[in-house]
Amino acid sequence: MSIFDRDKNSSILLAGILALVVGVGVARFVFTSLLPAMLVDSISIAFAGVLASINYLGYLAGSVFSIFIKDIHSKVKYFRLGLVLCVVSSFVLGITENNTVWIIARLLAGFGAAMALVVGSAVVMLKLQSTNKTKAMGIHFSGLGFSIVITDLLMRAVFYYGGDWKDAWLILAIMGALLSCYCVYILQFEKQPKDQVVKHKFDKSLFSPMVIILILAYFTEGVGMVVQATFLPDIVNSLEGLSGYGGYVWLAVGLAGIPSCIIWMRLAHRFGSINIMIVAMLLQIVGILIPTLSNNIVMNLISGLLFGATFIGLVALFMNFGGQQSSNNPVFIMGAITSAYGVGQIVAPLYCVALIKQFNTYDQALYLTAMIVACGILLLSYAKRNFKSTVTS
Repeated sequence: MSIFDRDKNSSILLAGILALVVGVGVARFVFTSLLPAMLVDSISIAFAGVLASINYLGYLAGSVFSIFIKDIHSKVKYFRLGLVLCVVSSFVLGITENNTVWIIARLLAGFGAAMALVVGSAVVMLKLQSTNKTKAMGIHFSGLGFSIVITDLLMRAVFYYGGDWKDAWLILAIMGALLSCYCVYILQFEKQPKDQVVKHKFDKSLFSPMVIILILAYFTEGVGMVVQATFLPDIVNSLEGLSGYGGYVWLAVGLAGIPSCIIWMRLAHRFGSINIMIVAMLLQIVGILIPTLSNNIVMNLISGLLFGATFIGLVALFMNFGGQQSSNNPVFIMGAITSAYGVGQIVAPLYCVALIKQFNTYDQALYLTAMIVACGILLLSYAKRNFKSTVTS
């Protein structure tokens, strides 16, 4: 069957998408789907913020670690380890409520997610037999949208049939284990003699002015992404008249995200990646501010759609553009920029929780987040005017 052909682009992309469902959906984003249920009877909003930051700390550690993985076979090995960590850490959340165990599990889940996203995406990019990798990687990163939709629908099915959030974690872990088997089978390379294995050394020269600006801008996007990625259902539920609608807005995030990568990457191929990043970040600011301006359900669904369409597209745009700055060793710059993204993701939940506790509303946290994303737009605009990149799309 062609689906099991390791060298077929369609199989490589399918495996990459499923790896994102495990690494990003099961290990990271389904936490957002399950958070309202967990807040009811298990954890406080403060501890939820801590768990989110710990998860992103693990993600940051994995991103930094990925920079130093030297050869392709090591990349594959750590990619597989990441999938295992994603599955096991999710299983643990379904069988215990010990706070210390949860913190360790979310830390390991974050590390595993980085291996699945950063290293896995580099493996996909290197394995693809394609002349236009920008469009192909757009298809791969659509897995970020699928990761939200598939895990959210599975969670809803568990609740529909009488299960609780603990059952949901267990079912998600089982699904993750099954999908991982396919990913491991497809995303591998033929063994080469040791003297033929290409090793990538740490190369400081890759940190061009363009890459440094990219790193700083992706930090601001990490902040912009994580506030809604962690709290969006609860933000919507907290608005007058919208209690219970948060889950639907989160589902809209995933649905908007599925086609967004392909659309944004096609636009980037035509108009240039930096131009399209700026447009996407402007739209993201609009989505961030909508809950502060309106408690209308349609407007907040639009907020969710804008968030899903932009943050998932921006991951694809930054990762692909960064990877192309070093076509021989894409994981190096992918890891470097994702490390900055990870720092933003750690900082944002903590300042959000502090502002929520002080003002008893999400508004101030959303205002500050929008301002930080605006700084990212200014950085990219500066880069566009002053630096030449190695690629134009």
